[in-house]
Amino acid sequence: MIDTAQKAPDFAAARRHMLESQLRTSGVNDRYVLDRMAAVAREDFVPENARASAYVDRTIALGAGAFLAPPLAHGQILTQARPSADERALLVGPATGYLAALLRPLVADLREATPDAVLAGDIDGTFDLVIIDGALEEIPAQLRATLEPEGRLVTGVVRNGVTRLEIGRRSGDAVSLISLNETQLPRLAAFDKPQSWTF
Repeated sequence: MIDTAQKAPDFAAARRHMLESQLRTSGVNDRYVLDRMAAVAREDFVPENARASAYVDRTIALGAGAFLAPPLAHGQILTQARPSADERALLVGPATGYLAALLRPLVADLREATPDAVLAGDIDGTFDLVIIDGALEEIPAQLRATLEPEGRLVTGVVRNGVTRLEIGRRSGDAVSLISLNETQLPRLAAFDKPQSWTF
C-alpha cells in the first residue's frame, strides 16, 4: 500500500538552507544576523497555508494588504542597520512580527508603528535607528521627525520602478540616503508620493 500522507515540512532544515543558500551566497555573513535568523521560526509568522513555503526566496501575502518580505531582504536590512545594544529603535511597516522578533534582542528598546501612525504624528520621542519594513517613494516630514539628530534610517526606496535598499542619517531636517542594492521589499502605499496633476 502507498502512503499518500504528505510529509510534514522540515522547518529546521529549511532554515539552514536559507542561511547557506540565500543569505551567505548573497553576502549576508555577519554572525549576529545569521544567529538571529537561525533562531526565529519564520513559519510562525505566515498563514497556515503558506508555512511550507515560508523559507522560499519570495514575498508572502499575509492578508489585509500586508506582505512578509523574502528572507534575503530582511538579512540585508539587519546587516546594514548594525543595531547596537544601547540604541532605541523604531520599526515601521505592517505588523508581521517577524522582523521585530529578529531585531528586539539586538537593541535596548524597540517600538513598532504602522505607516499610518507615523503620518498621523502618533510616535512619541525620537530614535537612534529607524527601520522601514518595506519600500517608500519619498521620506515624509513625519518620518524624518522620528529620527534623533544623526539617527540612522534603513529603508527600501522605489525609484523609477526599481526598489533598492538605502541607508542614511538625519542631518538637520533632511535625511541623506545612500543607495545599496536592489531588494524585494514590498512597497508601502502609505508612503507613496502625492499624485501631481499637469495640464
